[in-house]
Amino acid sequence: MTAAPAPATAAVWAVRGRTVTLDRPRLLGILNVTPDSFSDGGEFFSPDAALARAEAMAAEGADVVDVGGESTRPQGAEPVDEAEELRRVVPVVRALARRLPDVTISVDTVKAAVADAALGEGAHVVNDVSGGRLDARMAAVCARHGAGFVIMHSRGTVRDMATYRHAGYDDVVNDVGAELEARAAAALAAGVARNRIVLDPGLGFAKRSEHSLAVLAGIPRLRALGYPILVGASRKRFVGELTGEPAPAGRLAGTLGAHVAALMLGARLFRVHDVRAARQSLDVAWAVRARAAEGPA
Repeated sequence: MTAAPAPATAAVWAVRGRTVTLDRPRLLGILNVTPDSFSDGGEFFSPDAALARAEAMAAEGADVVDVGGESTRPQGAEPVDEAEELRRVVPVVRALARRLPDVTISVDTVKAAVADAALGEGAHVVNDVSGGRLDARMAAVCARHGAGFVIMHSRGTVRDMATYRHAGYDDVVNDVGAELEARAAAALAAGVARNRIVLDPGLGFAKRSEHSLAVLAGIPRLRALGYPILVGASRKRFVGELTGEPAPAGRLAGTLGAHVAALMLGARLFRVHDVRAARQSLDVAWAVRARAAEGPA
């Protein structure tokens, strides 16, 4: 992993047709339009339920609504074919773009055709949990639309990327950084502008709990690559292992702890289920950080 010559943290994230300023913590509210996601599968599977949930998240302080139509849950994830994922995602993106024009829309997909269709319906961001590994056309689609591109670290396929099957590292922070750097270089070569790229270290994806902790602690090293960092600790398995909480929905307090720690280490974007609690906790932590930077009263 080598540090880029660009500043470690960009001031803004350029996404299709707009910018997201990074002058405070920014939240991506998770909207799973799937029957089988690990924490909330089936809750927002219908377009009407999805739209209502998106409106609620926007009211609670979400800056971005992240729409996903394929689960990568740790146990038993099955790939969704392109036609089915389009059927799940496109109507929701279309409705969101019309109903909530001020809300930035992200599509969580590993398929370039799904990304292309969603961007055509008004999405602004592609959040690819494979970082473009699983579909070589993804970066070119992002470049053509001028979309923001979240490049997440993972290994393996949709079936096994959230398991421990590929969790072998020499130095997890260095290895994750090097793999993210390679994916970012591929995106740049495909025409994605540097200020459109965000990196996500992929907590829990091909990572045991000790790996996720090390990656969180290593955020300053990842920031040195020159891209904003997004963290998604929400309800993750490592939070449950640390807190002794087996139920994903019961992991809120641990999630907030992980995100506040990540904020203080330099992360600026957070993918969350519980928007109101995340908004309040991160805003308070941000205010404390700003006051500390001012020095003694």
